[in-house]
Amino acid sequence: MEEAPSYATCVSVPNVQEMVRKNPLQVPKRYVRSEGEVERGNYMSHLSSEIPVIDFTLLSSGNKEEFLKLDMAVKKWGFFQIVNHGLPKELMQKIKNVTDEFFKLPIEEKEKWKMPPDDIQDYGHTFVVSEEQVLDWCNQLILLVYPTKFRKLQFWPETHRDSSWDIIEAYSSEIKRIGEQLVCSLSVIMGLEKHDLLGLHKELLQGLRVNYYPPCNTPEQVIGLTSHSDPCTISLVMQDDDITALEIRYKGSWVPVNPIPDALVVNVGDVIEIWSNGKYKSVEHRAMTNKNKRKTSHVTFLFPRDDAEVGPFDHMIDADNPKQYQKVNYGEYLRFSLNRELEGKTQTETAKITE
Repeated sequence: MEEAPSYATCVSVPNVQEMVRKNPLQVPKRYVRSEGEVERGNYMSHLSSEIPVIDFTLLSSGNKEEFLKLDMAVKKWGFFQIVNHGLPKELMQKIKNVTDEFFKLPIEEKEKWKMPPDDIQDYGHTFVVSEEQVLDWCNQLILLVYPTKFRKLQFWPETHRDSSWDIIEAYSSEIKRIGEQLVCSLSVIMGLEKHDLLGLHKELLQGLRVNYYPPCNTPEQVIGLTSHSDPCTISLVMQDDDITALEIRYKGSWVPVNPIPDALVVNVGDVIEIWSNGKYKSVEHRAMTNKNKRKTSHVTFLFPRDDAEVGPFDHMIDADNPKQYQKVNYGEYLRFSLNRELEGKTQTETAKITE
């Protein structure tokens, strides 16, 4: 059997969830951000309602207006929300319940599934590469779901494994259906045949990351997840319905992505930016914290296999938009992105052509 790939190493750091449980008023110095980093005054909250909302059913049926809306969404925002996607509300609630149960386990139990030093699957804190860097106010649970041969089932607690994997399987299968249709729709607006982008993946990989942001007594001093773009093809996010944490960079300011009940948030990743020669850009985004409530988000990443070669399509290159990116080996690009501190879109610079 083909061995599941490993993607990154991670320095062991204190458990944020346990730290808050023991002393909810404390914010250790290593988590405190400068005012310039947090940019609390640099908001355009009034634009939240302008983030496009796309009807998945109409898009799937080939509705021309919905395709035009998708094109505008990824060109202008890099983000959109989808409704009428067919993912049952009951299933969305079930996976939220399953992960809530996990995060409620005593630390002694959760630590049994602590991230190993040579992998980022399991429970812990990612993107930590040094003992000095400022840390994000979150813990994460990461699982590689598809292809099934890459699953590491030992990374799920024994007491929950059977029922949890049934729910994760059902949820991830639905997300896979939605994600593949979205990739097909992106293929069409990029001037390709419907299934061309899926074919270029050779085999679509799918990972699930559950971000858990505990309450913070001084939320203005910390960041839940540092600003970054996603080094994948697309990401699909199920947010909590009652609290806003996700923010996207738009024209130099931050725009909150207010949750729409039962909707999914979708953003294009670096792979789409490279394939489109920069026409559709992956967009910086981050997560903030709340003083009184914990926040959980379920993020599914769809990405190519390690051996995929990713570069601009010829028809995306012309005199007005000369070739901006070189062809990169995706496995190398992904590992470079995951084995460093989050820092905006800096990883995309490695794929750009330099004179």
